[in-house]
Amino acid sequence: MNLAHLLERAALQDRARPAIFNGTQCVATHGQWADRAARVGAHLRAAGLQPGDRVVLFMRNHPRYLELLLGAWWAGLVVVPVNAKLHLKEVRWIVDNAQARWAFVTADVAPDPTALTGLSGVMDADSAACDVWLGSGEGLPAITERAPDDTAWLFYTSGTTGRPKGVMITHRNLMTMGLTYFNDVDPIDPGDAIAYAAPMSHGAGIYAIPHLMAGARHVVPASGGFDAAELFKLGLALGPLSLFAAPTIVKRIVDEAQSQNLTPEQCGQSFKTIVYGGAPMYAADIQRALHTMGPRFVQIYGQGESPMVGTALSRTHLADTAHPRHAERMASVGVAQTTVRIRVAGSDGEPLPVGEVGEVLIQGDSVMAGYWHNTEATAAAIRDGWLWTGDMGALDAEGFLTLKDRSKDLIISGGSNIYPREVEEVLLTAPGVSEVAVVGAPDPEWGEIVVAFVVPQPRVALDSKRLDAFCIDQIARFKRPKRYEIVDALPKNNYGKVLKTVLRERFVFTQGTLQVLGAYRTTDLHVAADEADAWLEKPEQGKDVASPENPV
Repeated sequence: MNLAHLLERAALQDRARPAIFNGTQCVATHGQWADRAARVGAHLRAAGLQPGDRVVLFMRNHPRYLELLLGAWWAGLVVVPVNAKLHLKEVRWIVDNAQARWAFVTADVAPDPTALTGLSGVMDADSAACDVWLGSGEGLPAITERAPDDTAWLFYTSGTTGRPKGVMITHRNLMTMGLTYFNDVDPIDPGDAIAYAAPMSHGAGIYAIPHLMAGARHVVPASGGFDAAELFKLGLALGPLSLFAAPTIVKRIVDEAQSQNLTPEQCGQSFKTIVYGGAPMYAADIQRALHTMGPRFVQIYGQGESPMVGTALSRTHLADTAHPRHAERMASVGVAQTTVRIRVAGSDGEPLPVGEVGEVLIQGDSVMAGYWHNTEATAAAIRDGWLWTGDMGALDAEGFLTLKDRSKDLIISGGSNIYPREVEEVLLTAPGVSEVAVVGAPDPEWGEIVVAFVVPQPRVALDSKRLDAFCIDQIARFKRPKRYEIVDALPKNNYGKVLKTVLRERFVFTQGTLQVLGAYRTTDLHVAADEADAWLEKPEQGKDVASPENPV
């Protein structure tokens, strides 16, 4: 079982059917896509790569992404998708950890490809050399056979340790995801089109698989990213689009519809289905979306470790306003998708009664094979065949899952995952920094923003602009804090653990503006965990509360 057989199958059925679009221009039929993928695979094998070797895709959204992705699979290789927003230092770490052999890049994210050391080769997807690879070669090779449990997609997702972990996603995992889409998300016809407005290195990219299964069209916006007005125009030109979007993108699409005074029927001329996930969607936002654009939305919940497969809240569920528990359902993430089981469990792994909060577990053929070269993390994440997601939630009597909190300190900003420990480790290397605690603060636009509480070394005056410049030089821009709070100390329990819950509860909104109450001015603030709430309730005990006389 090799996912490249899906492309071969589509090409055999209709070589002339349009497949890949750059904006409104068709740049490949299914037959051309298959031929180009085969040539890429042949060139990679000629370069010495063997089945199972890793190939990095460090690219912006680009029509050739799909040709190179399927070309690597055609040769039996493992694709390592890398977020185009990452800092080059972070990419080098992934390349080294994955022991990658080759990389395809675009010049806007990798202006100096030679900086990616340790590879046999690096190629710019926009280069003449890539043109040659895609267009030359006769006697195209057969697809390299792969077993269902061979790794196809090595996806790096940061963990609570701050270092990324390579999630080994197999051909079986992605085949399961693709087939599940038809039953739990949306049926697909050959005339349908998926638009890649979110990063193709993540869930949006692997949604290519069910659309490839159906022989549908794949549209990369000419902008290479998200532009709401562009998407409305593309939909009118090519037919209603489907896409995967973070709630931030959904809100901007709805804003655009309202700015144009479009009716739901007019929105339907541009959009067929918008699948949203990756971050919390507030009930008011999805209600506004449904009112403005009509029943074109489906919510999914999954993880990199079970890609795009966990639960789904269908358009039928969202449209069933007469149901007595409709409000609760809208606040949920839906029911288990067909190919998996969902359990809410206690620390012993046993299922909890309906309504009780516990950790969300997933079991099924979508669950990863494990973490790359990390048996300890794999053993912690997969126990007795169940994936422990680290998310906390509760199931109702009808199987609807409502997420309550994350057991990890993950921050989700604009649909992107940001891990506090990773940011903390960078800031701790900045000159003059003694301690750091990074948490997420609620934000109406991004869902959450990153806030760093920074304790300076004695007799050092820290400057937020310098801290920001330091972060920009070390990590991706989207990970850096949007706000820095310079404090004398961090709240800790008797064991010295920073009480991030105390920090989070200092966030308040005044006239729509985020304020941080209580920048800690004491020289040694150690409070017992069971005293934290009392401290918050009695701020007058200290002089550490933000006020006009004592500003943050």
